[in-house]
Amino acid sequence: MVEDYLERSEIQARHEIQVNPLDPRLRLAACDTDLTQKLESPEQPVGRVTVRVSCEGSTPWSVFIPAQVRIFRAVAVLKNPLKRNSIIGPADIAMIEQDVGLLNRGYIVDPQQAIGRKLTRPLQADQVLTPSQLQLAESIRRGDQVVILASSGGISVRMQGEALSDGTRGQQISVRNLSSQRVIRARVIGPGQVEVEM
Repeated sequence: MVEDYLERSEIQARHEIQVNPLDPRLRLAACDTDLTQKLESPEQPVGRVTVRVSCEGSTPWSVFIPAQVRIFRAVAVLKNPLKRNSIIGPADIAMIEQDVGLLNRGYIVDPQQAIGRKLTRPLQADQVLTPSQLQLAESIRRGDQVVILASSGGISVRMQGEALSDGTRGQQISVRNLSSQRVIRARVIGPGQVEVEM
């Protein structure tokens, strides 16, 4: 019955449920109504869970039944050791099924969330990637030669510039226009490209 309840819950992955047996010395009155089940803890049925089974009939009772729920999902795992600041490529990760109940620091189920990102610290092979270990890689580094795009109406102008700071896509950075030597603020739109409003 507890397994049936947990099976009906919103588990969107392969799972295994192990319900602890009741103490054989426990004597419960036969229930003259349908039993009710409620997940007591935790909010999501992952890891150690407790299900409350109750009889609301003429002789009411409740028991708390512990169980272990293991959920397996394909998560991003490093194939090779990588240094801090390494950019993750498609060949660096594999999707491997893991018990996500044990991954309390988080995990990544879509490889596109990791590819092109930079590691915040060195990682070993077979290590599960977590969101906190990844950050956006700079599209532009300080000192890079960049193309400044300025457009208004149907007119667009391209100029050469020099990045005065690092930046990722969408960030505003300082750029020196190499023809006028003026420093402007521009938004990074891709590797080696920034955009200014006219």
